Amino acid sequence: MNLLPFSFGRILLIAIVLSPVANVQILAQSMPQGLTGDWTLEIESGLPGWMRVAEEDGKPLLYFREYIGPLGPYGDVEISEGRLRFEWKRRKKDSESRQFVELGMNNGMLNGVIRREFPDGRKETTAFTGKRIPPMPAKAPDLSRVRFGEPVSLFNGKDLTGWVPHEPDKIMGWRVEDGLLVNATPKTDFSATGDHANLKTEALFDDFRLHIEFLIGSDRNSGIYLKGTYEAQVVDRDSRMQGLQGVGAIFGVIPPSENAGRVGGEWQSYEIMLVDRHITVVLNGVKVIDNEPVSMPTAGAINTDPSAAGPIYLQGDHTSVAYRNIVLEPVIRE
Repeated sequence: MNLLPFSFGRILLIAIVLSPVANVQILAQSMPQGLTGDWTLEIESGLPGWMRVAEEDGKPLLYFREYIGPLGPYGDVEISEGRLRFEWKRRKKDSESRQFVELGMNNGMLNGVIRREFPDGRKETTAFTGKRIPPMPAKAPDLSRVRFGEPVSLFNGKDLTGWVPHEPDKIMGWRVEDGLLVNATPKTDFSATGDHANLKTEALFDDFRLHIEFLIGSDRNSGIYLKGTYEAQVVDRDSRMQGLQGVGAIFGVIPPSENAGRVGGEWQSYEIMLVDRHITVVLNGVKVIDNEPVSMPTAGAINTDPSAAGPIYLQGDHTSVAYRNIVLEPVIRE
């Protein structure tokens, strides 16, 4: 009888069981149960957050965003003791900061921490928890069957009734002038944030059709967030921001099929339908996005749970802009 195959297999099995290195390698290849999917995050800092945990070629792949921060994907993810860990580095001029994220499941609940190390030696740790987001609908909605309720005017042309600043501690640049909703700010650059307040409706909305008109100058920038989740970009036709970041885009996620924008200083109009996490955008009478799925919040979202109701949210921490004729028609659910 040839005992070699049995003896070799038995020795190999014993070696794997006893070897700490082998055990670590096996654990590192096993995705913890319950983590895959999309998550809206509640971060201790109060900033909104969103995360997607997926697998690609048998390895974990993560998307992770805190408010306007980087999204990823992060592919160099370590798995140890049922926890995922990854890091990224942010370079600014001649300095570099590091950020580490660790997360996992505890009694069926997602929890994690964000650790930061700054160039001056400072360190900080911020905890977060997560709520699972329902999967995307299996197919696009049949818009011919969608019914809308009575139009609701969100701006009365007289005052800011129904609107509040999102950051009460920032400068309030919003006012009503000649029947227009105007944001006045000295800012002219395209940086992500500023010292002026963004504006949002007090009311929260589910799916809807929104009509809104905007006046943006040349080389200026604002944005309209649907449910506080998806940004419809507001720039002029000839802006440095084009395609995924241009007028007609759902910022950074869905590009317009064409540039249907107008030159700076001319009034433009959006007609936007948001139904079952699918978006249709008509810019100045031209359909530039046709019932496309939008599977993640855009940068700067204040509501990162697409299954939850949210406000209409206007960027005011960017440059000066004016809006008018803001009318919303809610989707009627059977």
